[in-house]
Amino acid sequence: MKNLGQLMKQAQQMQAKMEEMQAKLAAIEMTGSAGGGMVSVTVNGKGEVRRVKIDPAIVDRNDVEMLEDLLLAAFNDAKAKAEAHVATEMGKLTGGLNLPPGVKLPF
Repeated sequence: MKNLGQLMKQAQQMQAKMEEMQAKLAAIEMTGSAGGGMVSVTVNGKGEVRRVKIDPAIVDRNDVEMLEDLLLAAFNDAKAKAEAHVATEMGKLTGGLNLPPGVKLPF
């Protein structure tokens, strides 16, 4: 029973660290860009869009599709950067614990 109590204590500590990590990750921002930096999108650690910047020089009312593609590419770039940062930080928290594919923290 002593080991069970110790295990529960460790689980509670891990949960507290996880909550702290989630708060920190929500505050980080990553920016992705496309079109040589003409379009940029900034997301937080939760993947929520925080800012979009578009250089007026690329706005062409006759080619809206290009702008849409650049926005999509910039968002995907920012999201990938944020996900990589989150994975790195979670790896630090879990001590490099290799979780099975598809298992994501936090649950």
